[in-house]
Amino acid sequence: MQAAPASTLRPLGERVVVRPVAREATTRSGIVMPGTSRVRPQRGEVIAVGSGRVTDEGQRIAIDVAVGDTVIFAKYGGTEFTLNREELLILSEQDILAIVSE
Repeated sequence: MQAAPASTLRPLGERVVVRPVAREATTRSGIVMPGTSRVRPQRGEVIAVGSGRVTDEGQRIAIDVAVGDTVIFAKYGGTEFTLNREELLILSEQDILAIVSE
């Protein structure tokens, strides 16, 4: 399912909108995980970014991630919401721990 275009959803300041990537329901050894044992994803694709943080001096500091980046974020960071029947997550840039390069 495609997310709304970035022009429809524009996060403010140092916030980033992420489409969480669901973890596999089967372990490497082939064991199927029941729905209750699944944890919230910690990896996702950035679909929109804010304009950055503003310092006390009024300078804007750009965000280090870009649309299309795959990121790892804090397990319980951010706020979940639904847009066009798609579960998304809005995070502060400080909740993003790493950019995944594949």
